[in-house]
Amino acid sequence: MATLEKIEKLTKEYADARSSLANTVRTLEAKIETIKRQYLPAIKRQVGIAKEKKANLFCAIEESPDLFVKPRTVIFAGIKVGYEKSKGRIEWESDDQVVRLIKKHFPDQEEVLIKRIEKPVKKALANLSVADLKKIGVTVEETGDVIIIRPTDSEVDKLVEALLKDNEEAEAA
Repeated sequence: MATLEKIEKLTKEYADARSSLANTVRTLEAKIETIKRQYLPAIKRQVGIAKEKKANLFCAIEESPDLFVKPRTVIFAGIKVGYEKSKGRIEWESDDQVVRLIKKHFPDQEEVLIKRIEKPVKKALANLSVADLKKIGVTVEETGDVIIIRPTDSEVDKLVEALLKDNEEAEAA
């Protein structure tokens, strides 16, 4: 059985270990911040250049839809380009109105289309036809073909977004 002095000694050792760990982590974070500040201007510049190049590519694809009939997309240099069917988006102004109209027009589907809290279920509503959606006051947007320019490896994009977000938050603070 340990004594109180032994527990105090072990507690001090643990506190010292945690303090050392915290100092190492603070040193690492400081070095990371220094490196971020060093590379952020170049990253911002390169993001601007990439946006400009993407806009040029978008215009070229938009001007040449006949190149993307079959196949509708192609991959060049690790970038998927072409056209794809938009997933669309459904919206409504009032949950109560849509619920009331679902009950009126689709009483047999209430369990699937309405949450128990009397709120329309967006995923289930997306399976209805446009005509049926109109009956219940839901509008459908963006369902045609859309141009895609999507890297097949998006790890770089995620990292750049995270770095820029961190920088924006730091500047706002």
